[in-house]
Amino acid sequence: MVAALLAGVVDAIAGGGGLLTLPALLATGMPPHLALATNKGQSVFGSGAALANFVRNGLVDRKLAPLTFPAGLVGSFAGAALVLLVRPDVLKPVVLILLVAVAFFLAFRPPVTARQAPPLEKARLAALALALGIGAYDGFFGPGTGTFLIVGFVALLGLPMARASANAKVINFASNLAAVILFASKGVVVWQVALPMAAAQFAGGFLGSQLAVKGGDVLVRRVVLLVVLALVAKLGFDLLA
Repeated sequence: MVAALLAGVVDAIAGGGGLLTLPALLATGMPPHLALATNKGQSVFGSGAALANFVRNGLVDRKLAPLTFPAGLVGSFAGAALVLLVRPDVLKPVVLILLVAVAFFLAFRPPVTARQAPPLEKARLAALALALGIGAYDGFFGPGTGTFLIVGFVALLGLPMARASANAKVINFASNLAAVILFASKGVVVWQVALPMAAAQFAGGFLGSQLAVKGGDVLVRRVVLLVVLALVAKLGFDLLA
């Protein structure tokens, strides 16, 4: 529950909360497939709380969300289905390279302004591609999903970091929801563990989204960079272990 609370805060701001919760579940001796399913069972509550708070504060783009939410659902279902065909550890070297690229992008990118935003139709296409692609990635593997989405919204749609975090949470919630439905239908979510963690995730997600709203772009940028570096370190260690 402590890991879930902290993960909810971090995930609402910058993504990457699974870096805390999944190792915590595995440390209990839970088999990997149950840990993965249980992690989704609790994380959907944190992403839901964060999304609701972002919507309440007017940071979610209402022209994009009706496209990205269902696309995130479809992408995540497709990614979860692919797990049956391809081993997730095949993606680890690719993920490590992508996360290093993300860290460099965040460290050295020029400031984003509203003038850099593309026309609405191009923005919708870019958001749809992000939702499908990253949603599939989340269903298949997962690490860094929220962070990739934030960077995608900044790089492709020209959104400020705080708005990028809010719109990323639309897709993140959809992909978590799709995975929970799939895992629950297979009976692999350990609900007696997931539900107490979910309560902590909910509180953490609300708190983290409040911090993102108040701290704005500067806070989100710093936390995203820290999360990226932590993910790079963990995945690099996993590759060498």
